[in-house]
Amino acid sequence: MEEFIGRQVVLSQARVQELNDPHFYIRPAMSIEKHVTCQRCGSQLAKAEHRLPSGKYFCSVCLKFGKLTSDDRLVSIIESPDSQLPREVLLTWQGSLTTLQQTITDRLLQSLQAGRDSLLWAVTGSGKTEMIFPLIHSVLAKGGRVCVTSPRIDVCRELYPRLKSAFVLETVLLLHGNSEESYCYRKLTICTTHQLLHFYQAFDLIIVDEIDAFPYEGDQMLRYGLKQALHLNGRLIYLTATPPLHLIREVEATFAIEKLPVRFHKRPLIVPECHWYLRWESCYKKPSRMKKFLKLLRELLQDNDVLVFCPSLSYMDALCRATSRFFAADIITSVHAEDENRKEKVEKMRQKKYRILFTSTILERGVTFERVSVIVMGANHAVFSKSALVQIAGRVDRKGAYHHGRVLFFYNQNTQAMRQAKKEIKEMNALAKKVGDT
Repeated sequence: MEEFIGRQVVLSQARVQELNDPHFYIRPAMSIEKHVTCQRCGSQLAKAEHRLPSGKYFCSVCLKFGKLTSDDRLVSIIESPDSQLPREVLLTWQGSLTTLQQTITDRLLQSLQAGRDSLLWAVTGSGKTEMIFPLIHSVLAKGGRVCVTSPRIDVCRELYPRLKSAFVLETVLLLHGNSEESYCYRKLTICTTHQLLHFYQAFDLIIVDEIDAFPYEGDQMLRYGLKQALHLNGRLIYLTATPPLHLIREVEATFAIEKLPVRFHKRPLIVPECHWYLRWESCYKKPSRMKKFLKLLRELLQDNDVLVFCPSLSYMDALCRATSRFFAADIITSVHAEDENRKEKVEKMRQKKYRILFTSTILERGVTFERVSVIVMGANHAVFSKSALVQIAGRVDRKGAYHHGRVLFFYNQNTQAMRQAKKEIKEMNALAKKVGDT
């Protein structure tokens, strides 16, 4: 029975007829009118293109989550708020919030208790994960169910041990496309936003970390899944360091918006240094074109390890191979979203087993390394949006003592995204200085 609580399980009509319990909530998998509308992902589908020889309709948009046809049913059990009993929940986190963090957390709690959604706009390295612990505790203690979700697997993996250590007596479920753990009912769930498509009116609180990140940003299916996974009386909290303007306009009338411009250690964000690099696109082809890159890379390595962000996988592979000719093979590697050893490589970088890590934008957010500097190859490339550049710059000087971390943008065209990224970082630093944290 637990597999149906807050889930939407796909069953055939024959299986549904075997269910006699009145607690089951059963919906057609698709509504058929002028268009076919998938009830799992919200997509509207043209009838002619989605009709099977049998006459049934299917959804091609959420096919990767399992085949769904118009003959299927979505079966759930929706928990009633009346059935949720207060319980003792132990928050075992031993740290403390700064004065400003505590003030904003108190306001978020007030909004939550008043039934209002919130957006926390907090700079990278501000300690926003620790700020959500009291919010989670508040809902769990009332018997509610909480989900912390993010578009990025790496962010979910980072959150999992931190939440487990903060709530050691809670069994925390981690769900993503590569999860080794299968689904089971839990009061506290961490998952990617894709996994929310399997839930229906399940959570009293959903906290979305990195709300502006790909692939959630601009994806109507994932937006639909988020809203559908939220209990009718549930609340949303969005977390981001780089909210796009359209998001602010979308929520400003209904959400409480809290802004935290101060990093936890109170040091300013590192302002990027822009370095003109005429032939960065082909620098790996000739040693003479590598000179500028190698010179600055060696400078950075005197104080820190280095993350090198690249605009494409083919470019990353070529530059990594070319760079390997100038360094010991065991201190350099590359990583990307489809890398089977991605998790292990990131961990080895943390352990200082690698000194240079070439990466795609997959590591632009949600991951923390101590003592790193950053190079962005081709910061003018279209893949590097303003938000991406701000997030990438935020990888530097996130924790620990200051170690002269730097952010270098290599470019051959000064783009609006680059200008806006530098402007936003400087504005946040100015606001942090003005606000302070007494």
